[in-house]
Amino acid sequence: MPQVNRVAMLSLHTSPLEQPGSGDAGGMNVYVRSVALELARAGTEVEIFTRATNPRLTGNVELAPGVTVRHVTAGPVRKVPKEQLPYLDLAHAVADAQPFLLDGGFDVVHSHYWVSGTAGLSVAQQWDLPLVHTMHTMARVKNLQVQPGEAAEPQVRIDGEQQVVRGATRLIANTSTEAAELETLYGADPAAVDVVAPGVDLNVFSPRGRTAVQAGTGFPRGVFHVVFAGRIQRLKGPQVLVEAAAELRRRRPDIPLRVSILGAGSGSSVLDLAPLIRRLGLQDTVFLRPPVGSHQLADWFRAADVVAVPSFSESFGLVALEAQACGTPVLAANVGGLPKAVHHGRSGVLVDGHAPGRWAAELEALYEGPERRRALGEGAAAHAQAFGWRRTAMLTAESYREAADQFASRSVRK
Repeated sequence: MPQVNRVAMLSLHTSPLEQPGSGDAGGMNVYVRSVALELARAGTEVEIFTRATNPRLTGNVELAPGVTVRHVTAGPVRKVPKEQLPYLDLAHAVADAQPFLLDGGFDVVHSHYWVSGTAGLSVAQQWDLPLVHTMHTMARVKNLQVQPGEAAEPQVRIDGEQQVVRGATRLIANTSTEAAELETLYGADPAAVDVVAPGVDLNVFSPRGRTAVQAGTGFPRGVFHVVFAGRIQRLKGPQVLVEAAAELRRRRPDIPLRVSILGAGSGSSVLDLAPLIRRLGLQDTVFLRPPVGSHQLADWFRAADVVAVPSFSESFGLVALEAQACGTPVLAANVGGLPKAVHHGRSGVLVDGHAPGRWAAELEALYEGPERRRALGEGAAAHAQAFGWRRTAMLTAESYREAADQFASRSVRK
C-alpha cells in the first residue's frame, strides 16, 4: 500500500486558527487542527489551506512542526457570508499555491465541508491526486430538521455535496449513522465510506480539579448548574434549554437552578436569546456568556452538574464528548451522532424529542439523583477515554492509504 507522507487539507470556509464558537468556527475547527497535529506527530506532514479573511494574517503560520496553515486569497480579504463562498474561485487560489511549495507535492488531498470539497475535486484533478472528503454536516440531513425561522440549506449546497460524493476517492463519516445517510440520501458507495469517530484532547478535557473548579464558579453554594456550549443557532437548540429552565422553575421553584450558555455574542449568532430570557423572567437563572478557549471550556464543563446538548441535528457532538471527558454527565438529544458520542444510561441521558417539558423532567430527575449524577460522571470520563485524537488520526491515515492505493490502481488501469 502506498506511503502517505504529505497531505493537503482544505478547510477553506473556516480556519483552524479561529476560536470555536465564534463566526463559523465550531467543532470542525477543533477536528481539523487536532487531526493535523496528531498526523504530524506520527510522521505525516500536513498543510492546511484556508481562505485569508484578515489583512494582518495572510502568510503562513506553523501550528507545530509538520503542520502549516496556508492562507490563500480568494475574493476580498475579509469575512464574507458563507453563502457567497461557492462563487469565489477557491480551487484556483489553492492550486496557485502549489508552485511555491519548497518540498514538492502531496500524496492526498483531504477536504472538510462541502465548500472545500467542491474546490478539492478540482484541486485533486489538477494535482493528479486522490481526494478524501469529510462532510461534517450535510444539507439533506439538516433540511430534514430545519427549524421555524431558519432557511433550508440551498440547492447549490445539495448539488455540491452530490458532486463530492460522486467524485471523491473515499469519504470519511463520523458515525455509522452518517455513513448510512451518505448512502441513502446521496447514493454513496458503501465500500468507499470509512467510519472514523472524532476525538477529544484528553490532556485538556479531564476530570482533574473538578471539585475545586466547582467551588470557584461564583455561583452560590449548592446550585444546580447546567451548561450549554455552542453556536447560538436554533439548530443547536439553546432555546429548548431556556424554555425547559422556565418549565422546571415553574414546577420546582425550590431547585436552585443556574444555566450558563457559552457562545453568545459571536458573529455566527442567528438567534437572540435575550428577549426570550426576559419574557420568561429568567434573568436571574440563565446567563449568556461569550465563547471561551479550550482550557476555559474544560473548566466550565467541570463546574457543571450537567452539560446540555439539545441539538436538532448533530453529525457527532464534539461538545458532548469533551464534557464527558471532564467527568460531567451529558443530557443530549437522541439525534444524529449523539447516540454514539453519549452512552445512554452510562455516561449521560439521551432525550427523545425537544419538548421543553420532557427536558425539564429529565433535568429534575438528574437534580433529584446526586448519586446517579456521580455514577454517570464516572461513566462519562471512562467512556471518553476511547475517543482520543490519536486514534482518529490513525484511522484517518488508513483512509488516506486506501485512497492512494485505489487511485494508483485506477491510474494503472487507464
